Amino acid sequence: MKLAIVTGASAGIGLATAKAFLEAGYKVVNLSRRPCPLAAVNHFRCDLAERDALDSVGAALIEHLDAAETCVLVHNASQLRSDTAADTPSEALRGVLEVNVVAINTLNRLAIPRMRPGSSILFVASTLAEKAVPGSYSYVVSKHAQVGMMRACCQDIAGSGIHTACICPGFTDTEMLRAHVPADAMDAVRRMSAFDRLIEPREIAETLLWAATSPVVNGSVIHANLGQVER
Repeated sequence: MKLAIVTGASAGIGLATAKAFLEAGYKVVNLSRRPCPLAAVNHFRCDLAERDALDSVGAALIEHLDAAETCVLVHNASQLRSDTAADTPSEALRGVLEVNVVAINTLNRLAIPRMRPGSSILFVASTLAEKAVPGSYSYVVSKHAQVGMMRACCQDIAGSGIHTACICPGFTDTEMLRAHVPADAMDAVRRMSAFDRLIEPREIAETLLWAATSPVVNGSVIHANLGQVER
């Protein structure tokens, strides 16, 4: 049995990823507060913002991991806030880091000892993992951290037969983007792509599916942004 564990598969990129892996013959587990609307997906309800998020689902996850020949761990769940370096309280920053960084570490510690050769750990970061824009302070900080986590993970599990990669989407047509970007600014966002459009979630899902079975990308940061126009 091939297993895919996807965080945040209730909508957006996570939902598209769950669908892509199901179609590729994987058993898919979703970790999120809201259920995945795909009936074939196994939903484990948990709030990754809570420090004990995996306490109630850890035993069931271990059962799935132990039964799997290979596992793809997709760290997709993320929190995006409109904030700046000058006005973000440390407690608010900790809240974002809990979801975007610490929960990844918690899930890795549970999964890695049980993952077999041929498995992979994929991080869904952002173009903002290697650059910054104003007004997305905690998100930029956390996405930069995800790249470092992926690279450190690659080094620490060398020789295990497990590979890592960090997929960095550009502006993707998701609930999260539309909640963050005002409607009257969306046309300007589209024009930041060399194709003058938003990325479809399925395009990122297909990139993740490819990366899952391509160990040659081990340790790589892959920008999936349609070619971002620098102005």
